[in-house]
Amino acid sequence: MLDWNDLRYFVAVAEQGSTLKAGRALRVSQTTVARRISALEESVGLILFDRRAAGYAMTPDGEALLRHARQVAAAAEQFQTIAASRGRDLSGVVRLTTQEIFAVTLLAPMLKELHDQHPEIVIELDTEQELLDLGEGQADIALRSTSQESPAGVVGRRLCVDDWTLYCSREYAAAHGVPRNRSQLKKHAIIGGGGGKLWLHYEAWLRSLGLENQVAMHHSSSTGLLSGVRSGFGLAVLPCVVADAEPDLIRCLPPRDDHGRNMWLLTHERVRHTPRVRLVIDFLYERLARHVRALEAQRDAA
Repeated sequence: MLDWNDLRYFVAVAEQGSTLKAGRALRVSQTTVARRISALEESVGLILFDRRAAGYAMTPDGEALLRHARQVAAAAEQFQTIAASRGRDLSGVVRLTTQEIFAVTLLAPMLKELHDQHPEIVIELDTEQELLDLGEGQADIALRSTSQESPAGVVGRRLCVDDWTLYCSREYAAAHGVPRNRSQLKKHAIIGGGGGKLWLHYEAWLRSLGLENQVAMHHSSSTGLLSGVRSGFGLAVLPCVVADAEPDLIRCLPPRDDHGRNMWLLTHERVRHTPRVRLVIDFLYERLARHVRALEAQRDAA
């Protein structure tokens, strides 16, 4: 079978007139050049050079094939140049999926900074409740909370434990106090909802505490829960990685320690080395990890 790389040796010997000079031009040994020429002749079934004491002289068959070999060599060089250029190209779309509350709080300032530094990258941000499939190519990167092992081909970096608990605003606390246990919670308004699977787990938790009748308002998204708490309406369950960074919010209860959920920055191995995807992942991970470290230091100091 023809080894296309052997055409480089063929062209070099034709131009240099000997395997010694061709070896110097290609920065390989003379023996390597002679071996590759012999392999090429065997694969095409033709003698391309007459071996003479003064060097390699082309045969008529070699002369007939030289122009075509040069065209193949030029095409291969162009292929390599274009491939290298694309490997350095950062421009294009990167599709990012996450929950709405993480998009509008954690990611919003980070994505602005990313755009300021790399305006050639276009971010498509999906915050729908439906979980997009990285393996099917529905998104390139996911900031996701999960307690399960990643599907085959999905790789990522762990950021932190994804704790959620009840919060109220400082305005609400000044007017109603901060509830610290189950009996005190029964005197406070709770904001329910959050949408999708969040409300499924949130409602079950409220029911286990006997607080389902304290729900005074429903929001259809987790961002709605945050806005309800900020307004001073009542209490709602929020992600600690978001709410602990809000100076106007107060934790009412410690988070549960039995949920087993962690926050991950995920992608698929098929696109992980695409330059723009790699850049966005590295950029977001560095800033999210910095955010997590700052919260941990804040809690330790409290």
